[in-house]
Amino acid sequence: MAAYLIVDVDDLLAHFRNRGISVDLQELAVGLRGGAALAAGLASADKLKAVAAANWKASRPKGSRGAAPNDPQYVFKAAGYDTFDIPRRDSLADALIMHYFSFDPEPVDELILATTNPDLVPLVRRVKTTRSARIRMWGSVDVLEGTEFADDVIFQPLETLLGIQQTKNVAVYIDFENIAISLNEQGYVVNLDTLIDSFNHQAKAHGQVVKMAAYAPWGQRGSLPPLVDTSGREVADDAPSRLAMANIDPVFNLPGKNSADMRIAKDIITDSGHTDSADVYIVASGDRDFNEVINTLRTRNKTVILWAVHGSTSRQLENNSSISIEYVEDFTNLQTHQSLSLASMATNDDGSPAGFTPSQWSSVIVQFDRCAQQLEVETLTRQQLIDQLVDVGAVVSRARGEDLVAQAISLGIVRAAGSQNRLVLDLSHPVVEKTLLIRDRIVLRVMNTLNVRGWEYVNYGFLLKGLAMDRELERPGLNYSDQWRSDWIDCLVRERVLQRELVPHRHNPEDLVPVIKLNPDYELPAAKPSPVPNQAEQADHSWAGVTLTELEQMEPVTADMVRRVVVSVEQFTSFRGFTWCPLGSLHKRLRNYDNGMSFQRAVEYLLENGAAEVKEYPNPQSDFFTKGISLVLDSEICAGIITERDVFIRLLLYLYERNMLISEVSVRTADPTTRWNMPLWFSIMETENVLNPIPGRTGQYSLFRTHHTVTLVADSQRAGKRMGE
Repeated sequence: MAAYLIVDVDDLLAHFRNRGISVDLQELAVGLRGGAALAAGLASADKLKAVAAANWKASRPKGSRGAAPNDPQYVFKAAGYDTFDIPRRDSLADALIMHYFSFDPEPVDELILATTNPDLVPLVRRVKTTRSARIRMWGSVDVLEGTEFADDVIFQPLETLLGIQQTKNVAVYIDFENIAISLNEQGYVVNLDTLIDSFNHQAKAHGQVVKMAAYAPWGQRGSLPPLVDTSGREVADDAPSRLAMANIDPVFNLPGKNSADMRIAKDIITDSGHTDSADVYIVASGDRDFNEVINTLRTRNKTVILWAVHGSTSRQLENNSSISIEYVEDFTNLQTHQSLSLASMATNDDGSPAGFTPSQWSSVIVQFDRCAQQLEVETLTRQQLIDQLVDVGAVVSRARGEDLVAQAISLGIVRAAGSQNRLVLDLSHPVVEKTLLIRDRIVLRVMNTLNVRGWEYVNYGFLLKGLAMDRELERPGLNYSDQWRSDWIDCLVRERVLQRELVPHRHNPEDLVPVIKLNPDYELPAAKPSPVPNQAEQADHSWAGVTLTELEQMEPVTADMVRRVVVSVEQFTSFRGFTWCPLGSLHKRLRNYDNGMSFQRAVEYLLENGAAEVKEYPNPQSDFFTKGISLVLDSEICAGIITERDVFIRLLLYLYERNMLISEVSVRTADPTTRWNMPLWFSIMETENVLNPIPGRTGQYSLFRTHHTVTLVADSQRAGKRMGE
């Protein structure tokens, strides 16, 4: 029997710390392991695979060196845990899956996740389990509630399991009229359901909620901005009952700011004077009238937290050092009116504006298109589509496949074609269009990398970075994080479009790293254009011996990028005192000027002419290597570009010292004999923060006089003048 306990140590410690709960680490480690063994029905805790995951270096007590009795890693290791080190939290789930579950032939019978955070949720989906397996989530809030896994996972409150009692009681007083109006003025849609859920969740993060009240002129039309529910329906009349059902007391006050303020202040002063009063008082308002009340609470040794709205909070409150401020926009997921309009133009499959993520419809779309490609047809029978879904494991049974296809038809993802028995994929449907776009961009990037570079596989991290720079994916709801990209790569692995393997790291062979290949059984979509035009022709060209002037005649865009690269790398290395610049960071910085190949070709040009060197350098922030670029500054190309830059900066200094406005016209006036590429050099100076656009004055700039490079050029200029004297 395979039983696992995964403890998210960083999250649990932060959770207890935020709630003011003092926890003995040893008792926590031993209690979790013993409780997990008991829950799994094991005779001994030794039969349990217990893993404690954390950024151990960050969690180590300050001033300690190596193992110490109060070192969390030492405590968990002594309690019988594998201590898994994960410096980057965004890769927590992936790293655990790769290290513990990818090559374990034995499916898991019991999986227990001790966390209060959804970061471990991917384990529920991706860990191979037996048919009768049990999955438990130990936390403070059921993060799986409302998800597809809610019915399959057993949630148990962590504090109850460990016998931990809340040490702080919390009372919340919401000036609802003030908060709602402030949010509306800031452009937010006041979603009552979202606010209720967020208020409850945020309050519970501070302890045991003993009182929560919302003050407003309930029932007085026009006093509050429009209140809607998650479906967009106006619910102002239902607001008091919805609040009451969520254990938030709707307290009526007459319309007007002072009415609510006085009522809330009176209640707070009265409640805080009782012997059994709360420990933490949360006031949701931005009015300065509460400053005196807050000061009174502090004199009574109460912890005071202010919930406020950005741009609508009194400076007196913001400057009050005795309180902590939590902004409502930061802990809610409210939409703006602008985001709603964008969402209407680019609708997600589930109507959510958070992002277009893989779903059950991804399987239908990818497998329909795949099967149609294999059969060289545009339509499929219902049975053919169901068979395809079953064959690739996208559905657990034929009955589930029938249900899924029926739902896809009802949503318009697939539709009847001629005969009722044949179906066609609706390519105009937004879910279909986006899914195929994402699949094609990922597949084409993998294919191009394998073919152009001649590699056997694509490094997972390399693929993520490449996709992040894909302009074709720059759409609302797409390509917004590494997690989004990882989810879609994982989706295509599950759909057997891609293959994921683990190979030894070339610098650390004992470590295994994930790589991606194309599935050999996958047939590429027909007639797909190459993402890089004339790539074959370009790849055969040699730049050796080509001057920058000649390059300008042949490929002006590449020549411009060469100048950008040299200036950016020189500034980075000279300012930071490094000998090299991370290549990925450089590309990200210059991404807006890359037409698809110009950055790569500019680097190749510098390499072939001995003006730069690209290799892997030890990364001071991790144990791995980073690909970086360094310049050969005494090369003719680099020296010439740096000289150009310095001359241009001297022109800017000339204008600055004479209090002249900096613009393309003024530079031409100052240097009428030189033919500057003004758009290029002004954009370079802006990218490198040497120049900053003046708001409201198009084409005019201010010089960052204390900028590192500007200072060096100015000092060099003064030194030259002294030598001339």
